[in-house]
Amino acid sequence: MSINDRISSLRKSMAEHSIDAYIIPSTDPHQSEYVATHWKGREWISGFTGSAGLAVVTRDHAGVWTDSRYFIQAEEELASSEFTLHKVIKQGAPMHEVWLAETLPAGSTVAIDASLFSVSQVKGLRLRLQKNDIELHDSIDLLQQAWQDRPSLPIEAIFEHELVYAGESRADKLSRVRDKMKEAKADQYFISTLDDIAWLFNIRGKDVACNPVAIAYAIVTMDDAHLFIDQQKVSESLTASLSADQVQLSDYRDIQAHLEAITPPSRILVDAASCNADLYQSIHADAVLKGENIVMHMKAVKNKTELSHFREVMKKDAVALTKLYMWLEQKLSHRAVPEAELAEQLIAFRAEGADYYGESFDAIVGYEANGAIVHYRPEHGSCADIKNKGMLLLDSGGQYTDGTTDITRTITFSEPTAEQRRAYTAVLQGHIALAQAKFPIGTIGGQLDALARQFLWQHGLNYLHGTGHGVGFFLNVHEPPQGFAPGLSTRSNTTLLPGMVTSNEPGYYKEGAFGIRIENLVICKQADDEGFLDFETITLFPIDTRLIDQSMMSAAEIKWLNEYHQEVEEKLRPHLNEEQQQWMGTKCKAM
Repeated sequence: MSINDRISSLRKSMAEHSIDAYIIPSTDPHQSEYVATHWKGREWISGFTGSAGLAVVTRDHAGVWTDSRYFIQAEEELASSEFTLHKVIKQGAPMHEVWLAETLPAGSTVAIDASLFSVSQVKGLRLRLQKNDIELHDSIDLLQQAWQDRPSLPIEAIFEHELVYAGESRADKLSRVRDKMKEAKADQYFISTLDDIAWLFNIRGKDVACNPVAIAYAIVTMDDAHLFIDQQKVSESLTASLSADQVQLSDYRDIQAHLEAITPPSRILVDAASCNADLYQSIHADAVLKGENIVMHMKAVKNKTELSHFREVMKKDAVALTKLYMWLEQKLSHRAVPEAELAEQLIAFRAEGADYYGESFDAIVGYEANGAIVHYRPEHGSCADIKNKGMLLLDSGGQYTDGTTDITRTITFSEPTAEQRRAYTAVLQGHIALAQAKFPIGTIGGQLDALARQFLWQHGLNYLHGTGHGVGFFLNVHEPPQGFAPGLSTRSNTTLLPGMVTSNEPGYYKEGAFGIRIENLVICKQADDEGFLDFETITLFPIDTRLIDQSMMSAAEIKWLNEYHQEVEEKLRPHLNEEQQQWMGTKCKAM
């Protein structure tokens, strides 16, 4: 079926149910950012493949709402269909709700599949539509009928994440959770977010590309825990290991019946921001205790073992990147290299490292104008050929049993223009300012975001994505709650704590010309001064100095860069052969 045929099929179902507008989000019943193919309904209906966005189909309009990271990509992917791009300037803002309220006449009916929306999202949508006398029908999956070849749920086996990596046993984590439950006066605690379940039970899976998680739900009580999962994924030995910690296995589909059986005086703690509205409606109202996601906040603060592994995994990842950039330079001396080939070669080099599991996201390999497409993914047949001139932006990451990486470097193969130098240097200055930040305990990410933008602002430049996101430990590369971002999002309003690992990635993008981003991961830690925190940069790889306008940089900034390069060379030298050491020495040469 073509995209327009799919729209027509959906509209037929809408007419049968007297529905005027249907909303299809990017998420799954677990509010995941990246989802199994079974739940890629927005991608199926629209053809837009970005990880964030939302589709709305009415009787006479089809639209996709997404943010600046995907504007160029969405325009290209939607061009051949009826779908229209609606640009969301403020990331996460529910602009589709405003559009629906202002566009649909009073008395209209909007429908959603409530299992794909959180309690908070449905509440906000309902209130917004009610103001315009529009009804919300919240429990209907119209795609099921139209999507006839819909993929089934994955059945990949799960495995235990060993204590030598996790640094804390399943039993100890459950004990800490129960302490928080006591504080909240909860008898039970419901968890639906896949990465939180994986972390809490020290398990990993293969159900979602690039995210080592398994599709499951969990309920923790004061005496035991229940893991709702397709049990054919769990080996006998892992079942026994879980049972030893009083973790009982139940079928994934039994979660609704279990929730329905919970009645007062028992009280179950539920996070309205992550629990899907369909399951929430299954719980007896008097038994619900709304609260924050306990595990998400515990998981965000890495323990000493996790942080130690994080530092070491950066070295093996840097070795793979060293091989890649040396390989690229050699190839470009006699032929062009397709962007997609470079992405594949990176996977091959990473796979040579110990404990490699896969990429933490599809590599963004953007040559010249493609570098301005923030979440660009190259594909054979349509990608650009990298030549021995111009600029290249490479954003990539690896999943290893002992950590997760995420790094971006922008390099040039020829003499850059004054405009490119100015933008690159301003991005680098912002990166350094954030890396060097010292701030009082209690500071939130939003308060530091401007540090990374100030130098771009001085030139009338900016970027529309956040400056940084939390990073999981052999888990999701985009991990809430903390980060650096403007506005009132959870990421910007979360207090930074020692042990949090966050990306530092300011950028600049000139559509149709080039893109710039410099990204390292940093650990929040106690500063030398009492009552203050600062950052430790843990990513190890050279920053291209050929793009720098040195006249723009202060002596302190140059000192930071030289010291960073000295650290990179010293820490990587024992892991490189002689030829690689020489290459690294050249790239890390002091300014």
